[in-house]
Amino acid sequence: MDVSLFLLAILAANGIVSYIGFSDAHFFRKYEFHIGSIRSGEQYRMVSSGFLHGDVAHLAFNMISLYFFAHYVYNELGNFSFLLIYFGSLIFGSLLTLAMHKDDYSYRAIGASGAVTGIIYSAILLEPNLSLSFIFLPMFDIPGYLFGIGYLLYSIYGMRAKNDNIGHTAHFGGAVGGYVLTLMKQPEIFSENLFLVILLALPIVALFVLDRSGKI
Repeated sequence: MDVSLFLLAILAANGIVSYIGFSDAHFFRKYEFHIGSIRSGEQYRMVSSGFLHGDVAHLAFNMISLYFFAHYVYNELGNFSFLLIYFGSLIFGSLLTLAMHKDDYSYRAIGASGAVTGIIYSAILLEPNLSLSFIFLPMFDIPGYLFGIGYLLYSIYGMRAKNDNIGHTAHFGGAVGGYVLTLMKQPEIFSENLFLVILLALPIVALFVLDRSGKI
């Protein structure tokens, strides 16, 4: 698989920023997503927080997920569109998080999950037959759309449990970003695979229903 220099730059940026944050609490607090600070004018946190991670496992999971899905996007749409979807999804994730937690001034979150989820959703739309295999399930291939939907369902659990500092709400904003931007770039997906378009929308719709009903 051809590896884009833009992907390598994103992987490196996440690794470097996260590594600094692991050992420098002041740096971590300055650049994390924090509602109170953002509402007081520090909007840069809506992007910088997407390069911070809580620990090596959190960083590794996001970067490995990005590495395996990204090439479907830049090979099909090109590097510029790949960057547009990555950063667009990151910003969508931050905006949704801000909207849903705007009155919780102490809310904090970190992670590239919003951007990565956008890339995952984009890859699934572009490659409907995409499948994944895992070391602990070597005999089974998991359809990409099941992985994407499962990822968001886990995010709903994380949002309700509120037991970590990971930006679970950003997963959904990122999914919306990747979903919308990819369909704007390739609207023919509607006619070629309408079922998949509807299927991937279901967990996003479920989130907003749960939010409106006060269950998140």
